[in-house]
Amino acid sequence: KDREGLLAFTRMTCDLILAIRQCRRPVVAALNGTVAGAGAVIASACDFRLAAPNAKIAFLFTKVGLSGADMGAAWLLPRLVGFGRATELLMTGEFIDAETAVAIGLYHRIVPQNQLLGEATELAARLARAPSEAMGVTKDALNREATMDLESALDFEARAQAECMRNPNFREAYEAFRAKRDPRFT
Repeated sequence: KDREGLLAFTRMTCDLILAIRQCRRPVVAALNGTVAGAGAVIASACDFRLAAPNAKIAFLFTKVGLSGADMGAAWLLPRLVGFGRATELLMTGEFIDAETAVAIGLYHRIVPQNQLLGEATELAARLARAPSEAMGVTKDALNREATMDLESALDFEARAQAECMRNPNFREAYEAFRAKRDPRFT
């Protein structure tokens, strides 16, 4: 492709990451096998990453002559594993195993391969039953507050929480607690 075609392609891949991060609902990844390059960044953009024991991961862009800073990797990865680990992963392009990925905070947990899809689906279902407004506000705060100072973050959270308190799901949670039953969120 020519320069404009390549730029259009790379922007399209960035749009995918932005869509995952801007999605108001949590996104769950079930990682099984090799997770590399674009797949590694897509997994990093997800809110939850469950992995089979064999799920190795690499941000291997530099190994093929590309920037390790692709599809938002240089923004996402330091927030997950810290600046030093992100630097190592993005600059070396080396694979790490599932145990290491869990230890540094990249994967949430390792699940036996035959249970991975079921556990990821169960987690997604549990999250889907949660109050959607609360989930959306929480995800938005996680995305936005990384660039705020403490006072701005506290102001943002105070305003967001006050709005959540006006949502019918908050009343439903209270009524369910009083009636000693599970809430039925809308």
